[in-house]
Amino acid sequence: MTNSPNRPIWVIAEQLRGKIATVSLELIGQARNLAGTLRCPVEVVLLGKGVSNHSGSLFSAGVDVIYLGDSQQFEQYQPEIYTETIAGIAKQIQPQILLLGSTYMARELAPLLAARLKTGLTAHCMELILEGDGILKQQIPAYGGIMSIICPEKRPQIVTVARGVFPIPAMEKGRKGEIVTVEPPQGIKNRVKTLDVVITEPEGVPLESAGVVVAGGVGCECLEGWREVEALAEALNAALGSTRPAVDEGWAMLDTMIGQSGKMVHPDFYIGVGLSGELQHMVGITGAKVMVAINNDPKAPVFEQVDFGIVEDCRLFVPVLLEKINQYQNS
Repeated sequence: MTNSPNRPIWVIAEQLRGKIATVSLELIGQARNLAGTLRCPVEVVLLGKGVSNHSGSLFSAGVDVIYLGDSQQFEQYQPEIYTETIAGIAKQIQPQILLLGSTYMARELAPLLAARLKTGLTAHCMELILEGDGILKQQIPAYGGIMSIICPEKRPQIVTVARGVFPIPAMEKGRKGEIVTVEPPQGIKNRVKTLDVVITEPEGVPLESAGVVVAGGVGCECLEGWREVEALAEALNAALGSTRPAVDEGWAMLDTMIGQSGKMVHPDFYIGVGLSGELQHMVGITGAKVMVAINNDPKAPVFEQVDFGIVEDCRLFVPVLLEKINQYQNS
């Protein structure tokens, strides 16, 4: 199926506690960039309860059309109702590209939509590049490098992207667009129902917005070593990040993981402690101004990607560093 210049680019917008998700705004900005090349409109699907007041901010971000479902049935995310609603509209409108944030909700919703629309899906993209005939080259980190995936025949081309990959667009106040009312589908047997949503506030400094990030890896060797990384983050008033191996060891929580299947960070100052610098982690660090790594292996890949490298066992170096920081702060 080839693209038509009139087929829109879609973003599935999310809202949480009365605010549009940051990643949704970032994707609208990227959709606007792609639409400038394809000369097509940018459209958003927004489902929820009491979400009509978000129309102004979505139009300001660059949206041309909003498919707005404001109903009690949309108040909580329900996979079957959301899938049937969005897929039903998509079959009528036939968007050429469909973008979702790599959120807890979209990680379930995106594959359901892909199956319902009989098309492909690429998750956790780090770059989107348009090629001839509207083919979207979807880049992900893989096998120590970058892999490009395309969906040449089926439409829409469905992609999930983590928060922080693209910037938030400049808002154009007073910009107008069209609102299309969406009603819940009838006759859907809702076999899965969300009964409640429990939101736990993260401890410490939020990773995505932190100016300073301290990230630890499996080189910490043990839980005691990980506690030293935590202490370093606390001493620097930094956000605590981790690699997949540190999470797998049980030292760090999943929501601290940085990288391909974790969070994207863009700090002013980043310190990597006891991590090798594999691409799956490093792609999660975008635009850091100063990067420092501590590793006892002088050939570790991380030293090729940072501004300053310290070749030392982190179990020996971090306690000394903490001591010096405490002396400075107490002087």
